[in-house]
Amino acid sequence: MLNQDFIVPAGTSIGHVHLKVADIPRALGFYCGILGFELQQKFNDQAAFISAGGYHHHIGMNTWESKGGNPPAPGTTGLYHTAILYPTIVDLANAYKRVLTHGVELDGAADHGVSVALYLRDPDQNGVELYWDKPKTEWPKGPDGKLAMVNSRVDLQSLLNQATI
Repeated sequence: MLNQDFIVPAGTSIGHVHLKVADIPRALGFYCGILGFELQQKFNDQAAFISAGGYHHHIGMNTWESKGGNPPAPGTTGLYHTAILYPTIVDLANAYKRVLTHGVELDGAADHGVSVALYLRDPDQNGVELYWDKPKTEWPKGPDGKLAMVNSRVDLQSLLNQATI
């Protein structure tokens, strides 16, 4: 049963995600080398912490229980994806261009009405969503005034045309 006796405050945010990976250098090659995160701290080949803008870490990764391991099999539970929010559509376009340049294939892309999202996988097959939130004033509403998200096609060429790198 859904309990609404307590509601999380509006200013709450999710600070970071910590991933189990098979190989730290390979994971850093993806998250830092392709996506552009900055390495904040590394503990040999066991753990690393990366961020945007010098924050202590947005993504942690470790091999404590997963060194050389395999991704979870399809049909098992676990993290569906990590979502990385870009501040502008141009920043998302630049990330998309880097992903394409490095030969990373998209699993999909969607305009949800509230955001534009690109879906892909890291080298450990963890799902990664790269997205930009549209201004709240543009979010679609239903006849009842409530949020009415959609799942529409993204014009990837138009997105790519907005890249500045």
